[in-house]
Amino acid sequence: MVVMPAYSATTQSFQVGATITPGCSVASGSGGNFGSLNFGTHSGVESGIASNAFIPNTSLELACTPGVALSMSIDGGKNYTSIRNMVRTGSSEKVPYRLYTSGALTANTEILVNQGVAMTYSNSNNITLPIFGAAQLTGMSPAGVYTDQLTVTLSW
Repeated sequence: MVVMPAYSATTQSFQVGATITPGCSVASGSGGNFGSLNFGTHSGVESGIASNAFIPNTSLELACTPGVALSMSIDGGKNYTSIRNMVRTGSSEKVPYRLYTSGALTANTEILVNQGVAMTYSNSNNITLPIFGAAQLTGMSPAGVYTDQLTVTLSW
């Protein structure tokens, strides 16, 4: 007679889990350039306000965990005195400008130097920077290219 070994099965369980921490992902492509704010081309004798919206670099990708409180601050730029200024290449001639979080360009939406601005967003995978600018054309600006460079800090 042949004796067959007895087979048995054991069942056990184990836990599976993960912890998702809040955070954001910022990718801006090479050089870390978020985009540009270009006030366009104007006559040196033109006066008044020239405004435009920030145009993000095509490689800028900003996403956050849903519900993350996101804040943005912007420094004074390279030519700040008591206001942000664009300076004409090769000179000290200036054109002052201000930044805002709304195209309405109102005092209560102005982005002050290094002051945190809470950002709201509806799509956590496609967040845009709400930056609008207004340059004060004086009507006495010498011809040339006027520029400034700003640093944006995102906090969460």
